[in-house]
Amino acid sequence: MIDREQVLKVANLARLQLTPKEEEQFTAQLGNILDYFEQLSELDTSSVEPTARAIDVVNVARPDQKVVCEQREVILNGAPEREDEFFRVPQIMGGD
Repeated sequence: MIDREQVLKVANLARLQLTPKEEEQFTAQLGNILDYFEQLSELDTSSVEPTARAIDVVNVARPDQKVVCEQREVILNGAPEREDEFFRVPQIMGGD
C-alpha cells in the first residue's frame, strides 16, 4: 500500500503542487492501482511470450507500382530547374 508521504515525494519529483484533498484522493487511487498490479503478479505467466503490443500490427502499405504520369510536363515546368525529362538538383557528393 502506498502512503501519503510517497504520494508527496512523487508529486515533488513531478513538480506538482497538490492540495490536501488531492493528496488524499491520489493516495487512494494509486493504492488501488498497486493493489491491482499485486493481483496480476499472482497469475502464472510462464507460458506467455513477451510482446510489445497486445494485438498483432501489420504494415498496410501498398506495393510500389510504376505508373505513367499524365501531367509530366505540368510538373516539370513547375520545377526551379529541369534537364530534359528530369528535375535538376544541386550536386551534393563528389564532383568539382
